[in-house]
Amino acid sequence: MTIIAVFNQKGGVGKTTTALNLAAALVRHGRTPYGIDLDPQAQFGATVGVTAKTGDETVLSLFQHNRPLHELVHASPSGINVIPSHIELSKVDALYGKGYNVVNRLNTGLQAEKFGDKETPLVIDCSPLLSVLSLNALFACNCLIVPMSADYLSIKGAMQIEKTLKALEQVLKRRVKRRYLLTRFDARRRMARDVLQMAEEKFGEEVCRTQISENVSLAESPVVNKTIFEYAPSSRGAQDYEALLAELLTEGFIE
Repeated sequence: MTIIAVFNQKGGVGKTTTALNLAAALVRHGRTPYGIDLDPQAQFGATVGVTAKTGDETVLSLFQHNRPLHELVHASPSGINVIPSHIELSKVDALYGKGYNVVNRLNTGLQAEKFGDKETPLVIDCSPLLSVLSLNALFACNCLIVPMSADYLSIKGAMQIEKTLKALEQVLKRRVKRRYLLTRFDARRRMARDVLQMAEEKFGEEVCRTQISENVSLAESPVVNKTIFEYAPSSRGAQDYEALLAELLTEGFIE
């Protein structure tokens, strides 16, 4: 199975931008990806024109009613099949706690319905909190991308995630393979270069060689409900996400 979670406990690091445009890059490579929006802010689905009117149209319905995930999928004009989010998803922690069966619920559903093969990979956009929703993504995924904007606070957040992942290994009985991705990167700025060096010293070969440059088109594309490839296919942002996917495919990180 190819299930990719995109997660950082710090907001504003390009998490949704990365999840969305990585899925869009997969479409350009002939794949038919699924995208699950686990962020109650619901930006992933909204950007590609797929919104949920109530929580019953989201993964919340899996928790509440054991509803099959395939019933929640909506096709989008971008070519990504989306299970959208809704603000009601924020209730999951209060309603269900963090028992093993709860944090493994999404994984159980995905396995039962055989989501995420080579031709139909799955990308999960996580909430920027270590919550029941993000834990479900970590339990379900077999590869994790941690976006970090090129600033010191962001890399501190990534270091905290590394501690969390190591603690989870005892429960998962496996090591989740991961890549740390520098976003909003401007090589002209000393801080960006320093953060890249710090990341390489801390995470070694798990830091992506591709960086996502600071790019106006990446910021503008969600406003018109388009991926970067639909909005500005010749932009630096599109080139960077194309290069990122090529790197991950070449290394076998994504099948």
